[in-house]
Amino acid sequence: MFVFLCAGCGTRLTDPLTQVELPAHAHQKYGNGIQLPVLMESGTFAVEPQPWGSPWRRWEEVDPDEAAARGVYAPVHALSDGPPGSVVIAPGDTRGTVIVPERAGGYCCGLDWSDGPNMACEACGLPVAHRIDDCSLWQAVWLAPDAVHRLPVDGADTAILSWAELWEEGTATPPSVPITRWGSLLGPDHWWSWNPQWEAAAGRALAHLLAASTGRPVTVPQGMVADVFQRALDALLPADQPPRRAVLDGPGLPAADTDADMLIVPTHPRTGELWSPAGPAAPAYRVPLPFGVWRWMASPEPHLRLPVSGTMPDGVLRDDPPAPHPHHLFRADPGTFRHTLVRLPAVRSPWLREILENLTDHMRAGLF
Repeated sequence: MFVFLCAGCGTRLTDPLTQVELPAHAHQKYGNGIQLPVLMESGTFAVEPQPWGSPWRRWEEVDPDEAAARGVYAPVHALSDGPPGSVVIAPGDTRGTVIVPERAGGYCCGLDWSDGPNMACEACGLPVAHRIDDCSLWQAVWLAPDAVHRLPVDGADTAILSWAELWEEGTATPPSVPITRWGSLLGPDHWWSWNPQWEAAAGRALAHLLAASTGRPVTVPQGMVADVFQRALDALLPADQPPRRAVLDGPGLPAADTDADMLIVPTHPRTGELWSPAGPAAPAYRVPLPFGVWRWMASPEPHLRLPVSGTMPDGVLRDDPPAPHPHHLFRADPGTFRHTLVRLPAVRSPWLREILENLTDHMRAGLF
């Protein structure tokens, strides 16, 4: 486990934390005026390996060779000139910090990145972090990598589960959740929709599927996988060539077919490691999904009657109705899709660059 200290005076700024995978939805902007929950689980932190945050440079100011050296192969609105290695934690895990009032910029409902670090060390005043809680952004604190130090501490660190143990544990991310807007004059404003985490995960995976397709059609397994990917794949890829096959693979599943071209596999929730198959399927292109999303696709959870206790006798079964189904077809998150695709060398292909350039039109068509 680790705690983070102020680089200026050594004051402790966090509780003891365990490192986990950076969420696929870490930089997602979802909808308009939406109240999103906390990004990180309490007691955990993740590291953004790429530069992120202010200062920013517009694409026109960046030499294409410099951008390519940084792993960006297609135009973006702006590139961060900040240092790599920002650390994201849950707001409740901070200690010894205060908000900087003159840097409390945001859109309408809270704080964002716009004014630079908006949290300072309470002891010495050094700006050390960004507090993010504006509407449509995941609530988080991002520690500035050049303003904090990581210190190992003694403690009961969470064990890293094996792939088999993760499968047996069975933790999965549901595909639909209640979505809430910030205060409405008409009272509570909420509805059931596709899980934003699924939309971000699908945006990242769809970019990989397109890059691995080499411009040929792609088929995916029927069921939830097809609900998430097939409509967009059919619309974005030509239909007049032999298709490539993408299948689910990972712990707890039978070995993938030897003729599979792509494997949709999980990333480890602690280490971020991508599942690596053994045997004939090993050379296939691996498409990443967060473990919780992949787990649900691989083994959807039925609606079960759950035992309850407390105000009802032990052993009594509650027959709650299933969660309402979203009212629209699934759409991958366009921001995560763009963020991923511009960082894949395949985006240099003219046909894939055209998809990127027409992303707004694809959003209007309901694909994103």
